[in-house]
Amino acid sequence: MKSPDIFQATREKFTLPEGVLYLDGNSLGPLVKAVPGRVAQMLEGEWGRYLIGGWNLAGWVDMPARVGDRVARLIGAAPGTVVMGDTLSIKVYQALASALALRPDRRVILSDRNNFPTDLYMAQGLIASLDKGHELKVAAPEAVADLIDESVAVVMLTEVDYRTGRLYDMAQITAKAHAVGALVIWDLAHSAGAIAVDLAGTDADFAVGCTYKYLNGGPGAPAFIYVAPRLADLARPALSGWFGHAAPFAFEPDYRPALGIERMRVGTPPVLALGTLDAALDVWDGISMADIRARSIELSEAFIATVEAGCPDLELASPRDPQARGSQVSYLFEDGYAVIQALIDEGVIGDYRAPGIMRFGFTPLYLSHEDVQRAAAILVDIITSRRWDQDRYKIKGKVT
Repeated sequence: MKSPDIFQATREKFTLPEGVLYLDGNSLGPLVKAVPGRVAQMLEGEWGRYLIGGWNLAGWVDMPARVGDRVARLIGAAPGTVVMGDTLSIKVYQALASALALRPDRRVILSDRNNFPTDLYMAQGLIASLDKGHELKVAAPEAVADLIDESVAVVMLTEVDYRTGRLYDMAQITAKAHAVGALVIWDLAHSAGAIAVDLAGTDADFAVGCTYKYLNGGPGAPAFIYVAPRLADLARPALSGWFGHAAPFAFEPDYRPALGIERMRVGTPPVLALGTLDAALDVWDGISMADIRARSIELSEAFIATVEAGCPDLELASPRDPQARGSQVSYLFEDGYAVIQALIDEGVIGDYRAPGIMRFGFTPLYLSHEDVQRAAAILVDIITSRRWDQDRYKIKGKVT
């Protein structure tokens, strides 16, 4: 049974091209209508008016923490435990370096072999820089929990798999890690704004994430990092930038970390990008993650039902149980890239991830049941008619 349509008002707050069905919010969220006006106001009313005084008069210096508190609400974190800035890769590095320093007698970083490559790359680079014999151990996702033992310093996982949407049990993994003295880092790139996350309730240690996907912060929007309050004053910031200093404008020659999450700041915050994100987050006012989750399951189930009715042999790469996946549905098809290009040509935007994964994201803030069923019907028609089988759809761009 469909839940009441509480998202009619939010759909009106997004800018989407006429005739486009956008099922790629899991890669880049669309433009929120209020953003251009907010950015223009910052440019003219703050930067233009106050010049350097904007740091104090317009509150720019406090934006990483203030916007962080807004993100915190959506990921089950307490105020004062999330700070914004830099990219997700940087935040992965920060969290991992801090976690390893808290477990100096252990050398194993345990991750999922299907984890997003940048997370694994950052771990590999950090291991090489530390040169202390650390080891990155990767396993199949279903085997990770069984490998958590007393040798593990850090378990580093992306809660929702970027290819398949497979969802880890955060509470179970975190509890098992803590039982053997290990720490856990959760990458929430495909969780924040998509599913209900409870960092505080699951006693998570560290979490990181980006804001350009389900949070609609725009291309290259600043990332976030969470540190549990019990660890915030113990975590050593590997990137000891001046805005993470206890007194940045004392210009002391030696680094002294700020208290709490503020020490995870690095350099000068990206004020205009934070303003963009701040405006985009207004859409979430009055919206609960429980309602988002319920509707996203309805949408994804409707999409799967329509696709399976028309293409019963198309292989579902995502878990069939909606409670075991995030807010995306993926199909495996050898010529998936060409299918996605044909879909885009007909106004349905999904995306492709090698090898052979066609991904579709479901964002209730701007997608209706009718939208996803129509998109599914077009996908079925393209596959059954083989309209994808054209040379022009097989030419790959730099970004796939």
